[in-house]
Amino acid sequence: MELLTVCIMAVTLALDALAVAVTNGMACAGFRPRHAVWMGVYFGAFQFFMPLIGYLLGSQLLRYIESVDHWLAMLLLGFIGGRMVYNALRRQGEEEGSMKALTHPQFLLQALATSVDALAVGVTLPLLKTPVLLSAAIIGCVAFGFSLLGGLLGRRLGALFRRRAEMIGGIVLVLLGIRIVWEHTL
Repeated sequence: MELLTVCIMAVTLALDALAVAVTNGMACAGFRPRHAVWMGVYFGAFQFFMPLIGYLLGSQLLRYIESVDHWLAMLLLGFIGGRMVYNALRRQGEEEGSMKALTHPQFLLQALATSVDALAVGVTLPLLKTPVLLSAAIIGCVAFGFSLLGGLLGRRLGALFRRRAEMIGGIVLVLLGIRIVWEHTL
């Protein structure tokens, strides 16, 4: 039963990464399967390591981090999304309305923003009576899979929405950041 709980937690934690991956796939001109793989690697690695860090930090330091984790996620996603909206509006008259390229620093920021919650989960992992390393591996693998599939799905959706993809993607990221703060403050 504890393993099922870890799997459900992994899916829940991976949903933010899925949304960002779909957004990236939609908004990036020239999005390739290798981009989806890189997103999977970054998002999966962060989702794997953050629970381990949370476990090691324990509840003493975590209460300080928990008080700002949602604000950090919102700022990062808001910045990335806001920049996408700004660039889309700036290029509105041009033929191609999508982001030019995805970079490793963008993946890094997005992976950090979507995995902050996994840090808090790390403190609770010993309560599940499942090996912490196994739990973190499940969480990381689910995030990898969701991100990979989300990027490929977003690529298909981007072909449908073309010019508006970057604008839609930016708005989704900003709303995702707001949702994270909403959930943590209410």
